[in-house]
Amino acid sequence: MPFLADRLERIKPSPTIAVTMKARELKAAGRDVIGLGAGEPDFDTPENIKAAAIAAIKAGDTKYTNVDGTDALKKAICAKFKRENNLDYKPEQVTVGTGGKQVLYNALMATLNAGDEVIIPAPYWVSYPDIVLLADAKPVIVPCNANHQFKLQAEDLEKAITPKTKWLILNSPSNPTGAAYSKAELKALADVLLKHPNVWILTDDMYEHLVYDDFKFSTIAEVEPKLYDRTLTMNGVSKSYCMTGWRIGYAAGPVQLIKAIAKVQSQSTSNPTSISQAAAVEALNGPQDFIAKHNVSFKQRRDLVVDMLNKADGLHCHKPEGAFYVYPSCAGVIGKTTPQGKKIETDDDFVTYLLEAEGVAAVQGSAFGLSPFFRISYATSTEALTEACTRIQRACAALK
Repeated sequence: MPFLADRLERIKPSPTIAVTMKARELKAAGRDVIGLGAGEPDFDTPENIKAAAIAAIKAGDTKYTNVDGTDALKKAICAKFKRENNLDYKPEQVTVGTGGKQVLYNALMATLNAGDEVIIPAPYWVSYPDIVLLADAKPVIVPCNANHQFKLQAEDLEKAITPKTKWLILNSPSNPTGAAYSKAELKALADVLLKHPNVWILTDDMYEHLVYDDFKFSTIAEVEPKLYDRTLTMNGVSKSYCMTGWRIGYAAGPVQLIKAIAKVQSQSTSNPTSISQAAAVEALNGPQDFIAKHNVSFKQRRDLVVDMLNKADGLHCHKPEGAFYVYPSCAGVIGKTTPQGKKIETDDDFVTYLLEAEGVAAVQGSAFGLSPFFRISYATSTEALTEACTRIQRACAALK
């Protein structure tokens, strides 16, 4: 269409959302489909958080708020950063957006110029490169292979930095791999970044609380305080608090950057929903014990899925430290042929085959910048996961 903007040619719709929509369509048409594409917990929002939202409605807390968040929520966020991350922020250093995605979008729109470069370790969350492209900048993709547990290595970071580098985006625990950086691994990256004062760090900590096997979460500004003044520490209530639909993300960083983010937001959505903000205050200030209970279930599901996928012909699945995803290699099925006579040449072909043959919806590795892999979300019931992995085993066994 000639009236559409050229910038739309640079990007594609979110592949993870596309897979979830496809699974819903097939289910609506009567197909027996198990959707493993969605990145959201299957647990309900805790009752105390819902009650806080209802109380806010009854109290008439339904008006516009400050563009980038209420004072109450900003204070709760500051308290969270101090309590859990040993980071000192003032309310004027905090921004609240309509989900973590908006915070990322605002930050990149507010800082990137044409020709700027953003280092993105791959596998990456699908939106990072496209938001960079929308901002007229260049994503610099650094592959992080399975032999390094999908984590960025200090020497690879050093090689990727140029005079045009403006940001490094770091996501731990990772969507799509579940890989999480230890304190020592973050310190190695921080040592490189200290040599390059032109590079800012955007750390996406959305899955902070979803870690297993005694893994201790750290964030880079906590590990290396000298990077505090050029780090945007991003988080949100979506995953840990089972509040994906409430759409509240937040970040803290230097005042000048936070003001620039607010300026962008003031001309797009304005404030996040007042009711969701009231609920988020309760989420951050209220009881946290349910997180550990949920993590017991997530760990059991992770172990089940890893075990079953490693028994499937041609697949190999690494056991991740966090989040609720696994990122198995399907290298062993590439080149094989389906019972219908179609050759599996890519991970896209493989996930298409899983959906058509067995009604299992997963996301291809190409969407996350590293093939041949695919992503499975284990944020669904144990029964559904057991059945899905049984179907995947059957699909792999049927390949010739």
